[in-house]
Amino acid sequence: MTQSAIDIDRYAFETGVYRPPSEGGSNSLLVRLTRNCPWNRCTFCGMYKSEKFQVRPVAEVKKDIDAMAAVRDDLAALSRQSGPNGEVTQHAAMALIGKYPELNHHQGFAMLYQWLLSGGKTVFLQDANSLIMKTDQLVEVLEYLRSRFPSIVRVTTYARSKTLVQKSLDDLKAIRRAGLDRLHVGLESGDDAVLEKIHKGATAEIHINGGRKALDAGFQLSEYWMPGLGGKARWQDHASNTARVLSEIDPHYIRSRPFRPWPGTPMAREMAGQTFEMLTPGEQLRELRLTMQALSVNGRVCFDHAGNSWRNSRGQLLFTHSYEGYKFPEEKQTVLDLIDDGLAVGNR
Repeated sequence: MTQSAIDIDRYAFETGVYRPPSEGGSNSLLVRLTRNCPWNRCTFCGMYKSEKFQVRPVAEVKKDIDAMAAVRDDLAALSRQSGPNGEVTQHAAMALIGKYPELNHHQGFAMLYQWLLSGGKTVFLQDANSLIMKTDQLVEVLEYLRSRFPSIVRVTTYARSKTLVQKSLDDLKAIRRAGLDRLHVGLESGDDAVLEKIHKGATAEIHINGGRKALDAGFQLSEYWMPGLGGKARWQDHASNTARVLSEIDPHYIRSRPFRPWPGTPMAREMAGQTFEMLTPGEQLRELRLTMQALSVNGRVCFDHAGNSWRNSRGQLLFTHSYEGYKFPEEKQTVLDLIDDGLAVGNR
């Protein structure tokens, strides 16, 4: 092995594919604690299908964090050569790539570089359910991550409601104290019949208990739901029961992910076989209005995804795609008025 190959190995770290839109681009450093999804049975989902689930060893994750820190330190050193403050610069990145051309093919270098340029403030822990790690191991990783990157102000991850129910409150509080700030949870629906049909592995009651437990432990909580997931058969139950469950949880963020068939999934096959009737965009809006009307929360409702593509009477997007969305209850009527505008247009 050449000296160059030995040197470039100190920059080796693993990066997964998936993260919420609010953690994408240069917003968050992606640190992979697990590979794929431990449940991986949801009939609407095409993610994480290529490999089996694995929890990565703590030593392996810490080695990745060290590699990321090495990139940061070497970029800072190169930056100091061209300026007094040592802030990461494009010149430094080009110089490092010039020294190690292999970085052009590094799966995480560009992500890390952009994150450093943005201030290095937020982190997303991959993949689908980091909380499934043993509590002491997750605490160790979180404490190490924050010690190596003192600039971090927020750490987030995906979590399953059932995992939250299974973890003790003391364990969740320990994880929160160690530096995990926000959880992204896939609610999908509050209707038990829909949840059973999509093989979610959680009931409405599990979602409520898991969400409330996360809040009791001190986490910020983002809950995701899927307008249209009940199809034409259960749109009213899906809408009203989802509103009920979200209202009982009262999370900080509620994020809309309208259902779209993912090719190759069981639900896509159901559509092809006409055993599932998908709502039209206008029918999804009608369902959405029912959910919003019944929703009683004190957080923010967000439409921060390209799937929220309904249009208003001026041909523009109906809702802002801001990650902060609309504050409820203050802007509830605003959202209802926007929906009415969309319904008047048709959104076919």
